[in-house]
Amino acid sequence: MSAHCSYIYVHSLTPSQSRSGAPKWETVTSSSTPPSWAHKVTWERADILRPATYAALLKGSDFVVHSMGILLEADYKGVLQGQESPISGLRKAFSPAKPRSSVNPLERDVKPGQEEDIRPPETKDQQLTYETMNRDSAIVLAREAAREGAKAFAYVSAAGGAPVLPARYIATKREAESAVAREFPAMRGVFVRSPFLYDSSRPITMPMAAMTGAGALFNSVTGGVLGAFMGAAGVKPLRADVVAEALVEALDNETVKGPVEVPQIEELANKAWRKNML
Repeated sequence: MSAHCSYIYVHSLTPSQSRSGAPKWETVTSSSTPPSWAHKVTWERADILRPATYAALLKGSDFVVHSMGILLEADYKGVLQGQESPISGLRKAFSPAKPRSSVNPLERDVKPGQEEDIRPPETKDQQLTYETMNRDSAIVLAREAAREGAKAFAYVSAAGGAPVLPARYIATKREAESAVAREFPAMRGVFVRSPFLYDSSRPITMPMAAMTGAGALFNSVTGGVLGAFMGAAGVKPLRADVVAEALVEALDNETVKGPVEVPQIEELANKAWRKNML
């Protein structure tokens, strides 16, 4: 998210919202020192699962961006911080016992005086599901953006799934896209189907990007015969800031609407680069 905020700040699309306000930089970059642009961003604290905590912040917004999501279920923060292994996370993700909500978040019954919370009541705070994070949080944010008259809503989706991930990962991404387009037709929906993202500030992403790049090369050499099986693992990875540039360019271009695939992401990023060179 830091790369997105960096580029979005330059184009004055602020504020940025997160559950803890300004991030703990050591968890999202290789340093605990804030980037040079960080103090110029208005950081707001909000909980994406509780619309009341951020609805007022959307007033007057032309564009709203949803760039959150999870690859693994279970204690996601625990996996990222090394408190739980990725293997354990995958086991929980594939577990048939995990509660999975099929309820449209727009149809949930909220009693008068009760604050809406889209987190399924039977899950623990950290036991976030694909349905909650990848789908429902985006749909509800889009609803709030539409209520405030936002011109466009951008959703950072995914180019595809991967052999090591449950099908629900990409299914919930696509469900979010469909719901936003269907429920809020007056608001331009931009669904950036990004490949694997990497950034030198997050060292763990570099070897993963190399492996994904090798997979993309293999997929290209073999004519894409395994493309459906490989999913995003067979698509060339992109730097996070490249996707951020493309996202801002897409929002600025009223002709861009609906799914934005990888070739168009690169095209939009190049267009943004040329503008910045002028």
